[in-house]
Amino acid sequence: MPRHIEDYALIGDLRTAALVGLDGAIEWLSLPRFDSPAVYASLLGEAQHGQWRLAPAGQGICSRRRYQTNTLLLETEWTTADGVVRITDFMVPGSSTPMVVRIVDGLVGTVEMRTHIAPRMGYGKDAPTLSSTLGCLVATAGSDELWLTSDVPLNATNAAWTGTFTVSAADRVSFTLVYNTSGEPSQTNPDAEAAMINTATFWTEWVGRSTYAGRWETEVNASLILLKALTYSPTGSILAAATTSLPELVGGTRNWDYRYSWLRDATFTLKAFLSTGHLEEAEAWRDWLVHTVMDDPSAMQIMYSVDGAGHLPEQTLDWLPGHADSTPVRVGNAAATQQQNDVWGEVLDILSTARDAGVPDAPEQAKLEAALLSHIESHWRETDHGLWEVRGPRRHFAHSKLLAWVGVDRAVKHLEQQQPDQENLGRLKALRQTIAQEISDRAYHPGRRAFTQSYGSRRLDAAVLLMPHYGFLPWDDPRMMATVDAIQSDLTLHGLVLRYAVTDGGHNVDGLPGSEGAFLAASFWLADALQGQGRTEEATELFKRLLSLRNDVGLLSEEYDPSTARHLGNTPQAFSHASLVITALSLSKAGASATSSATSRGGIPEPTVESRAEVA
Repeated sequence: MPRHIEDYALIGDLRTAALVGLDGAIEWLSLPRFDSPAVYASLLGEAQHGQWRLAPAGQGICSRRRYQTNTLLLETEWTTADGVVRITDFMVPGSSTPMVVRIVDGLVGTVEMRTHIAPRMGYGKDAPTLSSTLGCLVATAGSDELWLTSDVPLNATNAAWTGTFTVSAADRVSFTLVYNTSGEPSQTNPDAEAAMINTATFWTEWVGRSTYAGRWETEVNASLILLKALTYSPTGSILAAATTSLPELVGGTRNWDYRYSWLRDATFTLKAFLSTGHLEEAEAWRDWLVHTVMDDPSAMQIMYSVDGAGHLPEQTLDWLPGHADSTPVRVGNAAATQQQNDVWGEVLDILSTARDAGVPDAPEQAKLEAALLSHIESHWRETDHGLWEVRGPRRHFAHSKLLAWVGVDRAVKHLEQQQPDQENLGRLKALRQTIAQEISDRAYHPGRRAFTQSYGSRRLDAAVLLMPHYGFLPWDDPRMMATVDAIQSDLTLHGLVLRYAVTDGGHNVDGLPGSEGAFLAASFWLADALQGQGRTEEATELFKRLLSLRNDVGLLSEEYDPSTARHLGNTPQAFSHASLVITALSLSKAGASATSSATSRGGIPEPTVESRAEVA
């Protein structure tokens, strides 16, 4: 059966995650954490690269599936000629070791079930040795072990366990897979039913703390749960996505590993959390950041592993043919070494936002913020690779200059709330004005009638839609209104927004071959801009269309291809879901004064008039 990115649902335990297909097969699972080698990797290859199939005999895709309300427990149902059966899949937050639980419930009649459990460690390369001990089945490859508890007998053949069994109405059969590193696991016979109750309670209690109760509460809660699932609880870091190498163009080479913590992406997730009353996640991420970079803040990278490691060498896995034959399959990410000047301002902005929301400062936070500000003062005039991580020449990207302004602006605001050194405050205000004036003079292209991607360029870039979001300009500034019109006219694909035009004059501008789909986060940014400019009906229609692009259980990937109606890129993508939450809250707050200047989004504090760019 051809597999599409939108065919998958996510289960996770705040340390790692698995993807489950419409046919009941787990085709992606990294253990013991998000960026570990996968033990099921058929998502990026074939069945021989590891998967766990569990479904009625002879059946293909399910009849329906859904998450239990306000949880990450996935229910998949099949209606067959002989009856109806449901599988509930989940992972257990807070367990002592990663644990996947699959519970089969007979609902109507009697249904024959089949399972085929074929782990392949090392991203599908290494077939394990199978054994049994203490009432468990054990798969071993190197130091990795998987301990399987099954309510039905299974046979071991070709480094896989297989079994056939029947379930009738009211029957329940469970399977539990526990990760371990060479030794007896802490739970040899876990209680699957108790684990299900505890997992449901965890998710319903967590999302129940949300302060949002507006028009799109169901959709917002679903995205908040997915964003929470992309947090790494041992450290507080936040992932960009749960997968690697899902293609931005089917058959293309734009396939990247997103299982790391981009500081920029995390700030959008944190704004979604802060806007809905989830302050603990912001405090945990801030503590992780301080611990990760405090030894040398001037050397702060744009991204780190979930435990704060900065060495993320990029390599290809040549034995995997890629999702839909899209190669290469990459692990690691060379963008970790890029210079992206926007990240300094984004971190200062989210620390300021968290402070305003009530998150107390960490002991070393003032020192960290001073170091980040000093870096901006010394380096804001430099070229960089930009937020889109182009693998071409460095440029003066408008978005990077904008975030330099943001970083200085947030420092000014914080100083003004104290008893500032007036000389220092005056110097920073002057710097803020200098950056603002340069952006006005050099990033706006009069002939193009738009803020463009970089100084002197006519190329459009969706990132400039964020100028009012950060308080740089009011939404109804004539240049912003013209920019929005230009982007709608020339940077959309069937009404959805591209990040930038990949080609210019017949050649690619980002150092990479091929094209890509519409960028979903940027399409939400356009909805924000339309709402900010008083075009609320138009914004709402775009937002509803974006909601309709979610798959059957509410997941959004990074990009979307309107011509094929397919998801593209890694999934679920934090950027997309955070933007969904922020736009939903913004539209919920939209009223008679939709054209107010530099409106806040989703509860994010509104910049003061004095902090806005004073540009002509």
